[in-house]
Amino acid sequence: MFDKGKKNSTELGKTNRIEDGTSIIGDIVSKADFRLDGELIGNFTSQGKLVIGVTGSVKGEIVCNNADIEGVFQGKIKVLEILNIKATAQIHGEVAVGKLSIEPGADFTATCTMLANDKEVIVKNGKGAKAESEE
Repeated sequence: MFDKGKKNSTELGKTNRIEDGTSIIGDIVSKADFRLDGELIGNFTSQGKLVIGVTGSVKGEIVCNNADIEGVFQGKIKVLEILNIKATAQIHGEVAVGKLSIEPGADFTATCTMLANDKEVIVKNGKGAKAESEE
């Protein structure tokens, strides 16, 4: 009747959620995917995917594997794989990503660093610079 087996928190389909109208001041650490439709003032770290919904906002630092942003972000964000910025998004600050997708209409006012093969390729004001490597 009751499942006594342990379940992994990163199972497919498991998503933590903060609803619209909820504000959190502090840090969030999660192993699973996370959807934020409320407000976070603080830092967010996850081994999964972060979705900031249209009504969501984050002011602070984010580190995660993948992210979709439809709402407002201000601060520093590091996405190891893919960052999708939707047309309704407002991004202000510093961005470091493996891959970046920006829909037309998004407000992207940020310095962007592309992470690739243990090298960082700096992109400022839409212009690429040479890859930086330690010698």
